[in-house]
Amino acid sequence: MADTCNVALLGQGFMGRTHSNAYLKVAKFFHDLPLKPVMHTTFGMPAEKPEVFAQRWGWQNFSDDWKKVVADPAIQLVDIVSPNNMHAPMAIEALKAGKHVACEKPLASTLAEARQMVELAKKTKAKTFVWYNYRRCPAVGLAHRLVKAGKLGRIYHVRCVYLQDWGGPDTPLLWRFQKELAGSGAHGDLNAHIIDMARFVTGDEITEIAGAIAETFIKERTIPSVGSAGGIAAGAKGSAKKGKSTVDDAVLFLARFKKGAVASFEATRLATGCKNWNSFEIHGEKGALRFNFEDMNRLHYYDATADASVQGWTDIMCTDNSHPYVRYWWPAAHILGYEHGFVNHAADMMKVIAGQEPEVPVVTFADAYETQRVLEAALLSAEKKAPVKMADVK
Repeated sequence: MADTCNVALLGQGFMGRTHSNAYLKVAKFFHDLPLKPVMHTTFGMPAEKPEVFAQRWGWQNFSDDWKKVVADPAIQLVDIVSPNNMHAPMAIEALKAGKHVACEKPLASTLAEARQMVELAKKTKAKTFVWYNYRRCPAVGLAHRLVKAGKLGRIYHVRCVYLQDWGGPDTPLLWRFQKELAGSGAHGDLNAHIIDMARFVTGDEITEIAGAIAETFIKERTIPSVGSAGGIAAGAKGSAKKGKSTVDDAVLFLARFKKGAVASFEATRLATGCKNWNSFEIHGEKGALRFNFEDMNRLHYYDATADASVQGWTDIMCTDNSHPYVRYWWPAAHILGYEHGFVNHAADMMKVIAGQEPEVPVVTFADAYETQRVLEAALLSAEKKAPVKMADVK
């Protein structure tokens, strides 16, 4: 196998920048990579000026025809960062062309499209990946290891919230507020992450949605003005005209896990004062864990097996070389940031493509499909105002 992997990036915007940065940095820090990604080609719509994006971020080539890019025999890995409605068409075309495929979350805008992606991937030798980047935080990786080692014992409660406040009344009708492009709102954007983290950290699967609420608080939003740039990372400006928001602003649901734990999940873009409050708590018979991405370098651990005189929450600064990924980065307490999760993910993809084990388990299309099923079941529960068994959602 050659020691390089030619990558094509389909899409630009916020995620295009984060992925580009990851490919730029990964081989510089992960010195023992079996494969080094080559930033071969980037795709963007003509209005996005892909030639400017390519030059700025170090892509060797650019195109405004994604099908041509996917068909290029030089490309080995296709990375999809387009709006959700294009995930399935692009991934299916790439798989048919014999490429490895990475895709932003959620896997697709509908469960049916996600199923198509999984079924086709099973018929190929391609490696598939979904960018659930919060798994790549050292603190979250450590939480996974602690649960796997039995430090919490039987798990009783799982509490997950993902709270943001950028989706207020002044935010225009970006693609994320349009069902035909996004599939869902805060649910697919934010609940997807915390469902994946809950499954990953506990090592358990959800069997039932016991109840759910979905709410769209802001029914209409201003149409983005012509030439207005930016999105959640850089405020786009609205015009005088308005259009209908067709996705949820908030979704809350209760769930049961296979091994008996009960769980709550909450996602919203209207949690005033919360910028990226991505958090979980896990309580078990022997201990507990809690994490919040707004303090991403720390994991809080409670050891209930310790002598009662010294029991209390331990604040772990997850920057030691013994923690996942940290040995590639900085000395202890020289903290990591948002972008490092993407670099860590790029490193794990290169390892998997080369036939090696990743530092932290990757999310394949099949794995991401299980999260997509939970997303679908929660929306069904909200619509029916009734519990939904996961066995009935296929």
